[in-house]
Amino acid sequence: MDPQAVRVTETHPTSGLDDVVHQRHRLGILTIAAEAKRVEFSYLRSTLDLTAGNLSRHISVLEEAGLVEVDKGYDGRRPKTWVSITGPGRTALADEMAALRALLTRHENPDQRTP
Repeated sequence: MDPQAVRVTETHPTSGLDDVVHQRHRLGILTIAAEAKRVEFSYLRSTLDLTAGNLSRHISVLEEAGLVEVDKGYDGRRPKTWVSITGPGRTALADEMAALRALLTRHENPDQRTP
């Protein structure tokens, strides 16, 4: 059998990246939310350097996927919006980090790559 004709069945680490999570701003939202019980919208906006509209859209995508929950309320008389990561959000974030680690490992250890 021709060795070049052998198919490799191992999947590339990038196959583990989730398009919903992997987008850089959504990944930022999830990682920040995972560090706290809940995070205020304005903190996310300033930390990630996003407009309110862009941040709202990214949060909506994550919320529709069940990865974050959004709570609206008041702090005194001021309206506030808080974002918290859900159980599935923590799982998706952990899976994303594992895929990124696998990709880094593959890159740092070229002798362990399959053709």
